[in-house]
Amino acid sequence: MKKTLILFLILYSAINLSGAQVIYETIYSEKLGQDRQIKIQLPRNYNAEDNVKYPIFIVFDGDYMFESVAGNVDHVGYWEDMPPAIVVGINQVDSRFDDCMFSGKNSLPVDAGSNFFEFIGMELMPHIEKNYRAGSFRVAVGHGETANFINYYLLKPQPMFQAFICISPELAPRMIDYIPEAMTKIDKKTFYYLANSENDTKSIKSMSEALNKNITLIDNKNLLYDFSVFKDVTHYSVPTLAIPKAINKIFKIYQPISKKEYKDVILNLEISPVLYLQEKYQTISDLFDYEKPILLNDFKAIAAAIEKKELYEYYEELGKIARKRFPDALLGTYYIARFFEETGEPKKAMRTYQSAYTLNEIGGITKDLMLEKAEAIKQDFGY
Repeated sequence: MKKTLILFLILYSAINLSGAQVIYETIYSEKLGQDRQIKIQLPRNYNAEDNVKYPIFIVFDGDYMFESVAGNVDHVGYWEDMPPAIVVGINQVDSRFDDCMFSGKNSLPVDAGSNFFEFIGMELMPHIEKNYRAGSFRVAVGHGETANFINYYLLKPQPMFQAFICISPELAPRMIDYIPEAMTKIDKKTFYYLANSENDTKSIKSMSEALNKNITLIDNKNLLYDFSVFKDVTHYSVPTLAIPKAINKIFKIYQPISKKEYKDVILNLEISPVLYLQEKYQTISDLFDYEKPILLNDFKAIAAAIEKKELYEYYEELGKIARKRFPDALLGTYYIARFFEETGEPKKAMRTYQSAYTLNEIGGITKDLMLEKAEAIKQDFGY
């Protein structure tokens, strides 16, 4: 008990020192007829007065899973590989068995389990949405019995979650049929991550493998699925490996353009690389209900593709977008000058380069570089 308390204090301190805000609440549930304790981590620089909306993680088994999820969300969000998010943990230390109760006849929630199911959708989520800046993208995280339970939300005609992190699930018997059947009907992008350990019980491993086999047969472009089997970890430690991998999978499109994406995708595009950039960020907005400013890294990747493939006509549109994103910097002006230079308007290019002295340097584009390019055009054409 003493060791557990010390570990909790260390984790609690780590989260608070990181700059994220952790709130402890007790809310009364009419559905359950009792109080429930929840933990909430708000993003760094969270401001209740802003109009920014944040993705929501609902962490079942929050009494021991919350810190792991909250720490990863804060860390990955800090490095801008996912949007900042709100993490909500539900304490189930004394109620796990009742909360996860299902019928032996049809494997669906019954009695206390049915009440808990309604508590999440009809009481907890409205409470979070009323009191915090909750967006529409929601992630459910469960382990063991609760990893089975979160799937019940997937079975609804309009699931309240868009992503499921299902770790070493103790699946009810008929769920290996229910889950794939529901997935065939998904009509919007839904992420599903399944994981177990080689050291899980025989039933967990066999049921997970059967579920994985059934899911891999599904042909639905709206389903984004991944399955992991971890070695050398126990049933209780597998979440520490599964959670960061799941977050990486779910928010892959949010991440900056990588060397692999540049080489394998962007250089092989049959559409405008600028259109690809616009569609990438529109997808981020549509999926996660979060407006991400275009990164300098991503501008440079698109510009590199334009140069390599000599698609200079796309520099004009890229320049307009860059000017809007960085109005006081050289980036957009440089791209538009390159457009003029490579499309037969050297005088306009020279004058655009010469306007650099009023703007700030950015990403290796300096005032000296701009003036050198202007001077080179002047010498070549005798202006």
